[in-house]
Amino acid sequence: MHLATLDWILIGSFFVVFLAIGWKVSKRSGQNTKEFFLSGQNMPWWLLGISMVATTFSADTPNLVTDIVRQNGISGNWVWWAFLLTGMLTVFVYARLWRRSEVVTDLEFYELRYSGPEAAFLRGFRALYLGVFFNVMIMAAVCLAAIKIGGVLFDLEPWQAVVYASVVTVIYSSFGGLRGVIFTDFLQFIVAMIGSVWAAYYIVNLPEVGGLDALLQHENVASKLNFLPDFNDSSTLWTLLLIPIAVQWWSVWYPGAEPGGGGYVAQRMLSAKNEQHAIGATLLFNIAHYALRPWPWILIALASLVLYPELSDIKNAFPNATEGHDLGYSAMLTHLPPGLLGLVVTSLIAAFMSTISTHLNWGSSYIALDFYKRFVSPSSSEKRLVMVGRFSTVILMVLAALLALLLEDALSTFNILLQIGAGTGLIFILRWFWWRINAYSEITGMAVSFIVALVFEIGDFGFDETTKLLTGVGITTASWIAATLLTKPTSAEQLSIFYNKITPYGSGWNGFKELSAAQGIKLNKTSESFSKDLLLFLLGVTLVYCALFGTGFLIYGNWLGSGVLLSIVVLCAFSMIRIYRNR
Repeated sequence: MHLATLDWILIGSFFVVFLAIGWKVSKRSGQNTKEFFLSGQNMPWWLLGISMVATTFSADTPNLVTDIVRQNGISGNWVWWAFLLTGMLTVFVYARLWRRSEVVTDLEFYELRYSGPEAAFLRGFRALYLGVFFNVMIMAAVCLAAIKIGGVLFDLEPWQAVVYASVVTVIYSSFGGLRGVIFTDFLQFIVAMIGSVWAAYYIVNLPEVGGLDALLQHENVASKLNFLPDFNDSSTLWTLLLIPIAVQWWSVWYPGAEPGGGGYVAQRMLSAKNEQHAIGATLLFNIAHYALRPWPWILIALASLVLYPELSDIKNAFPNATEGHDLGYSAMLTHLPPGLLGLVVTSLIAAFMSTISTHLNWGSSYIALDFYKRFVSPSSSEKRLVMVGRFSTVILMVLAALLALLLEDALSTFNILLQIGAGTGLIFILRWFWWRINAYSEITGMAVSFIVALVFEIGDFGFDETTKLLTGVGITTASWIAATLLTKPTSAEQLSIFYNKITPYGSGWNGFKELSAAQGIKLNKTSESFSKDLLLFLLGVTLVYCALFGTGFLIYGNWLGSGVLLSIVVLCAFSMIRIYRNR
């Protein structure tokens, strides 16, 4: 693939600007760990919300959506659309709880919520398990997208694509800390959205595609357009819709969609000015993530079915590229003209850098604060901890790049990550609202889910991905509930500290309240209303899904359906504002 001079100017300018931002904020970010990992806890909601959207606007996400659409149609996207439920739960329930906790990392939460050596073990082990192992898996999946895009667009060897894509990201991430990541995320999101929308418009209007009407009526596309799977096909209905909606969203831990918040989403909430800014940031994130971004990717995926209907067609056109339906996105980009190609390549680089930089800073915070400071050198100075964070950034990138060379395609990697977290999600939802959950609950859930995922990956049981997921959820959930009931609860002293700091609502704390009354422990009263938060949650979910499908109907030319759904969006928004002001 040949890039014109204009394309290279766009790409080069992008690199220079981002390196300049990293260098500009490096002095302030290097002052202490709160500056480096939480940007001083003074970020506004709109900047944090866009930063979260930019992070999930990964270079591998268009590939994943293309893989899904080509194989399962638009309705196949329910495997990730279902995560909106936990996203909205985070907005109206968990955002303020995280901000109220005043922890620096979400792993510090463990020694606020639990007690004893088991709490310390959980914090230290999760720092390495999530910060290194799981985080490297996620970044490797993103690097895999860089390999596929580099192979199709530039005929690069896998190792070349990874090296070229990583160097600049590591430099500005290690210098600028989270502040640099958030500022660059803002620019990256703008570039990425302009690039994806413009590319979709151009590709849909290619002579080979014939415009939007011709695309939607094409024989390879018409059967892929439904928002919901075929209700007469029970296997597809269960796999694509019912399991994600009924089970997956609350039972599976997945980066960026953690039940109860967590990971880099928690990091952004902890960086907010206050609780209101944390809520606003996560609300903006969920609206933009699910309702604003998917359609350009979906249209390009549909267009790829016209030019490359079979997997063999892609392979024949790009014999040096790795194989997979997720190559359909990159294949369509080769049809872009100079200038636009440079902008779209820049947007993909922006998406890659945004995701990788966030995961580097998030993972290095675990290593520096939750492992090194907590267990290796508690007396370390702030500047030394920042140095450990910067060094960890480089190591994590190297490990992710090496692992990326072993992965195959976006959808299979997505399924592996889901399986590893299967069954643990309910712990993260309930640990704020059920006093009996303890450190052993989390240790058991983490260990069992990983062992089950490993057994399924190594052994040949003849299970499809859905059966594996449900089996993993069942085994893991039963195991951690049993561990919870068979082990001692967290100490009353620690629980009282947590309760008085967070003031959670719900009957799940009644047992502890009775115990506290008997022991003369004074507890603060909560002023929150579960019923109002539940109503806000339902309205938020309705708003985003109606916006998503209302936009789809608009693209399809269904004016009545679009008008009805978008009117519901306005009604939900008005109702949410009224309820929130009076809660």
